[in-house]
Amino acid sequence: MTTQPADTDTPPERRATQVPFDAAGQRFDQVLAALYPEFSRSRLAAWIKSGDARLDGKTVRPREAVRGGESVELDVRLGIATDSAPESIALDLLYEDADVFVVNKPVGLVVHPGAGNPAGTLVNALLHRDPQLVALPRAGIVHRLDKDTSGALIVARTLQAHTALVEQLAARTIHRQYEAIVYGRLISGGTVDAPLDRHPVDRLRRAVVDTGKPAVTHYRVRERYRAHTAVECQLETGRTHQIRVHMAHARHPLVGDSLYGGSLRLPKGATPALAEALRGFKRQALHAERIVFAHPRTGDTVEAQAPRPADLAALIATLRQDAAEE
Repeated sequence: MTTQPADTDTPPERRATQVPFDAAGQRFDQVLAALYPEFSRSRLAAWIKSGDARLDGKTVRPREAVRGGESVELDVRLGIATDSAPESIALDLLYEDADVFVVNKPVGLVVHPGAGNPAGTLVNALLHRDPQLVALPRAGIVHRLDKDTSGALIVARTLQAHTALVEQLAARTIHRQYEAIVYGRLISGGTVDAPLDRHPVDRLRRAVVDTGKPAVTHYRVRERYRAHTAVECQLETGRTHQIRVHMAHARHPLVGDSLYGGSLRLPKGATPALAEALRGFKRQALHAERIVFAHPRTGDTVEAQAPRPADLAALIATLRQDAAEE
């Protein structure tokens, strides 16, 4: 469970600066955002409203025009952004520095606590690894992966890094690449540009809905098997269940995806080994294999590659062997 940042008994950090003279005529909230880019606009707006951000010692409206040269005081109150407890859960880190983690999330690990999963999540593991993450929204997690999707996931370790990474995510400049195994032999790749929203009947699912949020998935063929295809998927947007819904919409659902792929389909003449492998693969065949982003402090390119998990590697090996025996 996550909550909004709340004030604590810890004294705020007092910061002071001056409005640049060339900012004359601009709104106070605009100037404040330029002076303190490490904080989100929504957080700064809340501090203006509460009086924690002041102009010449006074509480003013966000739209107050500045003259230039005024003093600015900011009482930084980060508080507690999550009430989840730290838990000693092993983490596989693909990248780590003082600003960011890139975690290789295993299959079966829930990202955020919620109904049915109050503990034992990635948030709990992160709080054990770095207790300072308690002051960040969602313990620094800026995007998510489904419980049964494996692979690379970015976590900010500072508020400045979190703000910068959320902005990159909104600007669609974080490159996310996935590997998936789908039903059917695709002839070529393509793009699914179809808006997504909650399913009109089943609230656990997402669906292509005309009034939904824009969603774009690009895919290309990597390897064809007798009745399946390995594809590489790249996201322009990051909607919930996006690849799963889009590939099902393209009539090539993911292997093992009971929510969007329907019942198990065995190809005609499947070898016993392949039949056993498909029956035993109980999750969507989807892996977040590569992520590329600008470092939130330095701007340098960070690239992290998550190795293919053992269950997916075994499935691909069996599909190859089955194709060879055709």
